[in-house]
Amino acid sequence: MFEVAELGRKIPKREYRQREPEMRQALLEMQRQLLGSEAPVIVVFAGVDGAGKGETVNLLNAWMDPRWLVTRAYTEPSQEERERPEYWRYWRDLPPRGQIGLFLSSWYSRPILDRVYGRISVAEFDEQLERIVAFERALALDGAIILKFWMHLSRNAQKKRLKSLEKDPLLSWRVSKDDWKHWEMYADFVGAAERAIMKTSRGRALWHIVEGEDSSYRCLTVGQRLLKDVRRHLDLRQATHAVAEQLRQPSVENTVLPVPDNGEDTPPVRRPDLPTVLSTLDMTSKLGKAEYRTALQKHQGRLSRLQRAAHGKQISTLVVFEGWDAAGKGGCIRRCTAALDARQYQVIPFAAPTDEERARHYLWRFWRDLGRAGRVTFYDRSWYGRVLVERVEGFASEEEWSRAYSEIVSFEEQLVEHGIVLVKFWLHITPEEQLKRFHEREETPWKRWKLTDEDWRNREKWSLYEQAVNDMVSHTSTSMAPWTLVEGDDKRTARVKVLRTLADRLEVAVKDTK
Repeated sequence: MFEVAELGRKIPKREYRQREPEMRQALLEMQRQLLGSEAPVIVVFAGVDGAGKGETVNLLNAWMDPRWLVTRAYTEPSQEERERPEYWRYWRDLPPRGQIGLFLSSWYSRPILDRVYGRISVAEFDEQLERIVAFERALALDGAIILKFWMHLSRNAQKKRLKSLEKDPLLSWRVSKDDWKHWEMYADFVGAAERAIMKTSRGRALWHIVEGEDSSYRCLTVGQRLLKDVRRHLDLRQATHAVAEQLRQPSVENTVLPVPDNGEDTPPVRRPDLPTVLSTLDMTSKLGKAEYRTALQKHQGRLSRLQRAAHGKQISTLVVFEGWDAAGKGGCIRRCTAALDARQYQVIPFAAPTDEERARHYLWRFWRDLGRAGRVTFYDRSWYGRVLVERVEGFASEEEWSRAYSEIVSFEEQLVEHGIVLVKFWLHITPEEQLKRFHEREETPWKRWKLTDEDWRNREKWSLYEQAVNDMVSHTSTSMAPWTLVEGDDKRTARVKVLRTLADRLEVAVKDTK
């Protein structure tokens, strides 16, 4: 695989000086065009030590407008980063649409190092590479342009490069004992890198192997590839938009002729209602006031004790609330937080995404807000909006919300594997109970603000939302992150069930953690 990057290819300095101004101008023009697009560009640099990854990134920053560049280089995770899943820091740093992100020592570094040092088996290595594939696929399908450069040196060229750096007073700091240790393990690194490249060079996230011995050749090769791929993507996108616009224009061939009115009322054909997971719930259960007070005190006490224990063991908890408008999400959250230390929890309500959030993958804002170790985070609505409101209201295409199921399952697997206690509630009420609560909100001054025109409109699409909920549970209720469906017509019953379930899940986590 790497023989093509050990040919000793060079570009004479005179030729480089002639081509560099043209390259800079072309890259700046490409940046200008990219700003008006819906595509972020993600550029990953990896390779052998001393192959020029850092120098290439520095040069790209000099050639292009740094205002539209995001450059990130990763070392060992900080304490804050270790308290979240591994990919948290990568999601956090993703560039917005129209900008370019340059990533050094990114999501490939740890798996390759772990494999070289024998900390993981081949099977575990492949599993981590598949996670990378899923991550990059999700970004690419969302519109990201992904380029990956493996900067390569032969073993002899790497030795020569490290010695040259050591002799340079300004650059000697770049060479460490680990660099020489890795040189001695060159064959192991090349073997792991070869497997990583073969497993992850797929679809819209291909690897480009670049010979790194000659800096002029290396930098111009990277710049040319960056230009070519971004331009190709922008041209394809422009052509696609032009075709779509043409299809929207009326023509004789696609004009729908009016049907003569024969005076007969012919209602549309409808499928008979099919049962869903929500239609199987018993909505008649009720709790009396005395029974409710006793159960409330019991489970709030349990939750308080268990959360203190979880905090001591650095166990994080993420509680997701979804449900119908007026189903009682806020009331359930307040009964939970009443049992907790205010310093150890946060409640994050999610509404329509802001401009900053729309400029990135839909999961970005949820990754960004993950809490630190030992804390509880309540999400009042969540990433499930992609397969609920965005699906029903047409804000996401069928292709977009269909692929979101697997993206969500992958996201939640990472949370749970990190040790986060993930609890998901769907609060269900009947249409009759919702109508009753809407009228109560209209008549209560301090609740009136909760009721909007959108709430009334959503009632008209009840059956569509119910089917979306059914599909959501079917595709995303896993053994690692199951859904708890809560019968919410009786608020007392719902609140007790939420408290009991949350306490039960925490109890298992505290007992299982040594």
